[in-house]
Amino acid sequence: MFIFSIICSLFINKNKEYETDSKFYRFLLYTCTKIIKFFARIKIKVTGAELIPKEGRYLVVGNHRSAFDPILLWEVIDKSADLCFISKPENFKFFAFGKIIKRCCFMAIDRDNPRNALATINKAARFLKEDKFSIVVYPEGTRNKTEEPLLPFHNGLFKIAKKAHVPVLVVTSRNNEKIVKNFPFHGTEVYYDFAGVIDADQVEAMSNSEIAEKVQEMMMEKLNAAFN
Repeated sequence: MFIFSIICSLFINKNKEYETDSKFYRFLLYTCTKIIKFFARIKIKVTGAELIPKEGRYLVVGNHRSAFDPILLWEVIDKSADLCFISKPENFKFFAFGKIIKRCCFMAIDRDNPRNALATINKAARFLKEDKFSIVVYPEGTRNKTEEPLLPFHNGLFKIAKKAHVPVLVVTSRNNEKIVKNFPFHGTEVYYDFAGVIDADQVEAMSNSEIAEKVQEMMMEKLNAAFN
């Protein structure tokens, strides 16, 4: 399957900005994830899944500890959500994988260029309003390799929910950073805990910094409960 995916990636134009999803390439992405999950012996435990909105699009906000965070999140959330991730530009340079996620309309955000970053935010909001995808962001901006539960947030990403008038779904993940350390001799249990939803009207009434503060509180409550 991985060789087949590499061959298929050769037909993707890395310079094109895609506007519509590809069911074929998304199938490849999800299938490769299942294979990785099987051979790495990853077991996912989920709490709060009943909080995931059943209708309409939404912005998913998570903490970021590992490269496995997004890969496993699309295993946790129903495939009908058609998740579209905002990611750092470096992830789109990975051979084959970078081209496949681009074809699935994942978006790079250039944090060093405010104009380009705003263009990505506007595109994500448009995708939500056009009912194409639910959008996933990691407001810490990079993987947290410290002992602190969370890194400072980039609050501008919450403009996406405000512009699109959609709710914010908050989720935390744990233990993903241990997968590589445990492989190949041990499997890993990872945990996805949905902390709650900030509805669209609340999002509209709050500033970006207020939304960020609320999300941090929700995440910290889940993380503290898990580690204490």
